[in-house]
Amino acid sequence: MAVPFRRTSKTKKRMRRTHLKKNVGALTNCPKCGATIRPHRACTKCGYYKNEEVIKVEEDEQ
Repeated sequence: MAVPFRRTSKTKKRMRRTHLKKNVGALTNCPKCGATIRPHRACTKCGYYKNEEVIKVEEDEQ
């Protein structure tokens, strides 16, 4: 079995792994209430998707 001749330095190792970082997914604003949501999903705050209520959300009275 092959063994590396020299140890891989921290810099080389980190340069190789630069593409493995996590990225933030796309986010949009709900046209009904303005909350930040993921695209093509019903809003969890107001329950609307494409101007149609698909989830019944109970409002908290403060």
